[in-house]
Amino acid sequence: MVFFTVFLMLIGLETTTATASLPLGVCYGRHADNLPPADEVVNLYKTNGIGRMRIYDPDQAILQALRGSNIELVIGVRNEEIQSIANNVSSAADWVQNNILKYSKDVKFRYIAVGNEVDPNMDEASKFVLLAMQNIYATLTSSNLQNQIKVSTAIELNLLGMSYPPSLGSFGPSSIPFITPIVKFLVDTKAPLLANVYTYFSYISDSTDIDLPFALFTSQSVKIRDGSFEYQNLFDATFGAIYVALGKVGGANLEIVLSESGWPSDGGVAATVENAETYYENLIKHVAKGTPARPNQPIETYLFSMFDENKKGPTEIERHFGLFSPNKQIKYQISQLRKSSTSGSSSSYMWREEVMLSFCFSLLFLNYI
Repeated sequence: MVFFTVFLMLIGLETTTATASLPLGVCYGRHADNLPPADEVVNLYKTNGIGRMRIYDPDQAILQALRGSNIELVIGVRNEEIQSIANNVSSAADWVQNNILKYSKDVKFRYIAVGNEVDPNMDEASKFVLLAMQNIYATLTSSNLQNQIKVSTAIELNLLGMSYPPSLGSFGPSSIPFITPIVKFLVDTKAPLLANVYTYFSYISDSTDIDLPFALFTSQSVKIRDGSFEYQNLFDATFGAIYVALGKVGGANLEIVLSESGWPSDGGVAATVENAETYYENLIKHVAKGTPARPNQPIETYLFSMFDENKKGPTEIERHFGLFSPNKQIKYQISQLRKSSTSGSSSSYMWREEVMLSFCFSLLFLNYI
């Protein structure tokens, strides 16, 4: 009986630790005039157990605040800077020196995202994304950081020309010349592709064919049967289409990092606190398990966003994606983000494990005396 009790206790500990180590981060957008100072924001990440952060530009105050924090960082190159970095190797070297090397001893850089949602149909910068990635990679290589810090770019779903059914997923004709060489670069450098995926926008753009439960992970039945795969939520179907599309341009085994995903709490159709809380909670649980196309492969995920941003636009809904209000109060009771369940660092889990093992061995000892 004692052996059985010990086994259950150890299994419970293992489950708790595994959940706590889920590769989860939060995007730190700053289109607002009422946000806390950078050092307070970093402290908010730490006290809520959020171990990864994404920023969209190399803000020096944030980088300074991150020193010694142990928070892993995705740092962005502004779309406006891409062309100059692509056309001038010295500009790439200066960018890396000022924003990476200057801080690399005590800031944990994870990825450099060269551009965010660059649209090959609209953005002149699209012609320069790959070359900018190559120049930054070359600069990192000269400092022997190319294996420690990966270079990528963040795409949005409008690059897909076909997404339904997922087995027919493909990039649009105008997107293929843009994405294909980028995928080759990522494969060659063993870096992931960053993808921003919002089931909310898919839902409001086609609420006739996409119902709310399908977008919120709450559907009780299979909605799409596609070959050997069954899809019960829109997120899985979307990722399935991206995987198939990548396979058609040489990236069949490329890892995808979910670099943005969220749900608004106000400002539009189905934008409520209740729906947002449901989405975030279910998303966090779901990415730990993978998707039908890649089961048991957790997806590194960055929730959008840390705060409501009162200067975002053009629509009102863009201002209500925050997990926290600008006064640092959390809006949702999301278990993974509540201090009561996530405030323990890795060292605290080790401490709990040692205490648990000591207790278990005591039970075993008592059983034999």
